Amino acid sequence: MAVAATALVLLSGAAPFAFAPAPQLDLNRIYRVNVATGEVGACQYGLKEGTIGVTFCFPAGEGAGPQALGEYGLVSSSHTRESGVFRVNHRTGEISSCYVFNTHVVCTPQVSATDTASSAPADAAQQQNSATGDASAPPTPAQ
Repeated sequence: MAVAATALVLLSGAAPFAFAPAPQLDLNRIYRVNVATGEVGACQYGLKEGTIGVTFCFPAGEGAGPQALGEYGLVSSSHTRESGVFRVNHRTGEISSCYVFNTHVVCTPQVSATDTASSAPADAAQQQNSATGDASAPPTPAQ
């Protein structure tokens, strides 16, 4: 399957990887996604005494490994304190959030816009509105 995915990418003329920086202003981390398989990893620069420095890399962990074949990319948010990125499947519209957790990159399960209509964030927003005394207010996105 890996050979088929590589052949698909090479035959289509597309680059096998796409890159995006973490939006956090004081973090020198860059994420990498395999555009065919959706596997996500990340690397960053670090200081090491007596050297010019070292590149630390974080391999794919839970949810960040290969997905169904697609056309994947990475999107950084505009939140200057956010260290993660979004993995997007341009063919299906599915999105997941990816970030470094301990020593690996992890990603949330992929969802599409239609999947999120009944997802936990909307339920959490409704609970928040209920807690503030306005149960009739429509759910609002978490901030």
